[in-house]
Amino acid sequence: MSEATEPPAPDADAWAEACAEDLAAEKARRRAQYGSEPGSAAEELRKLLDAVTDKVSGLFEGPSPLSGLSGFAAQGAVQQLISQAKSAVEPVIERNPEVFDHLAAAGSELLAAYRSAVEGHERRWTATDDRKRDEGTGPTEHIDLD
Repeated sequence: MSEATEPPAPDADAWAEACAEDLAAEKARRRAQYGSEPGSAAEELRKLLDAVTDKVSGLFEGPSPLSGLSGFAAQGAVQQLISQAKSAVEPVIERNPEVFDHLAAAGSELLAAYRSAVEGHERRWTATDDRKRDEGTGPTEHIDLD
């Protein structure tokens, strides 16, 4: 075949570009539907601290049950407590942000282990077969609740 009759070579990056465009479109759709995706655990902790600060500060403003409590003294004490908590947490976040990712992953693993244990017990507790009920460690006795 001559060069003039050969079909053009496919663009090697066309597939990668199409996939990247599809991924970007899907991410944009999800952001529009669900809001922005969560950041790292460290970023989420910062957001939590900011939200708590805003909420606690709001308790002392306007008509609320806490707005009448010795006014500025209570608000000052709470603000100082929040400031101390932030100053203790911020350096840890700055130096070791990956620690919070590991802690979040560990928490997820612990939750999965707990769910697994509970599901096993629930299956035994709700079993209708007498043999399954007798799998426990001690003697069992039927209690008639009627």
